[in-house]
Amino acid sequence: MKRAFILLLDSFGIGATPDAHKYNDVGVNTFGHIADWAAKAGAPLQLPVMEKLGLAAAAHAASGEWAQGFHQRDGFTAAYGAARERSTGKDTQSGHWEIAGVPVEFDWGYFPKTVPSFPAELTQKLHELTGVPGFLGDCHASGTEIINLHGDEHVATGKPIIYTSADSVLQIAAHEESFGLERLYEVCEIAFKLVEPYNIGRVIARPFTGANGKYTRTTNRHDYAVAPPAPTLLDHVKNDGGEVIALGKISDIFATQGVSRVVKGKDNMALFDALLKVQDEAGDKSLTFVNFVDFDQAFGHRRDVTGYANALHEMDGRLSEFVARMQEGDVAVITADHGCDPTWPGSDHTREHIPMIFFGPGVKPQQLPVSESFSDIGQTLAHHLGVPPLSNGSNLL
Repeated sequence: MKRAFILLLDSFGIGATPDAHKYNDVGVNTFGHIADWAAKAGAPLQLPVMEKLGLAAAAHAASGEWAQGFHQRDGFTAAYGAARERSTGKDTQSGHWEIAGVPVEFDWGYFPKTVPSFPAELTQKLHELTGVPGFLGDCHASGTEIINLHGDEHVATGKPIIYTSADSVLQIAAHEESFGLERLYEVCEIAFKLVEPYNIGRVIARPFTGANGKYTRTTNRHDYAVAPPAPTLLDHVKNDGGEVIALGKISDIFATQGVSRVVKGKDNMALFDALLKVQDEAGDKSLTFVNFVDFDQAFGHRRDVTGYANALHEMDGRLSEFVARMQEGDVAVITADHGCDPTWPGSDHTREHIPMIFFGPGVKPQQLPVSESFSDIGQTLAHHLGVPPLSNGSNLL
């Protein structure tokens, strides 16, 4: 029996790519800078499971530097390496699609860092079609910050909060109780159709609850996303008779294309619990793809170094449970989709290498060359599962 697992630590970059200067990201390093910060704070970053698999060695291959506090130089138990993105930008969809064998060969549309950010004709049409009394925000912003800033006025007026980021995205936030969750979804569905001429990748519904300036986003987020332009690893597995199990926001990112089953979880640890359950159930020729989103949305974008470091400790502490449950014929990979250096100015993603750490009972420990495309990950898993090869990428094992 052969099974594959992608454990994607959303935004866990391991060092700037050679083209980082195009994105004003020269010197970024999500993993390295968290380790530096933790060492200076007197609480060194300790990730013994991932270090033994080869994480720090993969980061060294990407950045030329060893992360502070990581000392293992040999004796690794995985095939480890780093990959550079062939797609332009540093978007969520681009990173995921390229991992699955479909690099983005076109340029997404983006909204400018102006106030307002959105074209007047877009917001006017959205206003007309939805009947909302207007909009708040209309700028680049961190979601948690703009919701707390405008939440009281939103509840009082019924005006949705709209904002964007360096991603190709329009985000719409509204109170689940005063505005209504289904109404928010309806507004987002209309917005998704309206942004098509602007070549925008996603519209994200961002529901929240709370009162009096203290608001919390809920787990009822929903992404309305453009579908991949070509068959991905998910399609290859499903079309060849295998099951594709999507945990977290994976199904949204792929617009449900190639997905057999969807499993949700409110946070990283709930998703890890779900992953272990799926791991016990998944059958032959199955692909399980999980996105641990808290690294990105809760800590990276918020530039919360402490939170990011704690989340990494928490994840590393659970990985041994996953390893212990692996069966003969299983291959798993720990990776990411981009960076989001919490020590970097601003709140956007960062252009970085991602880790490629393949492990399992039959995986030969080795150092892999730096890949020129994330698609090497998908092609390696396609080869392992025995499904038709992808259009992009090389088998690494």
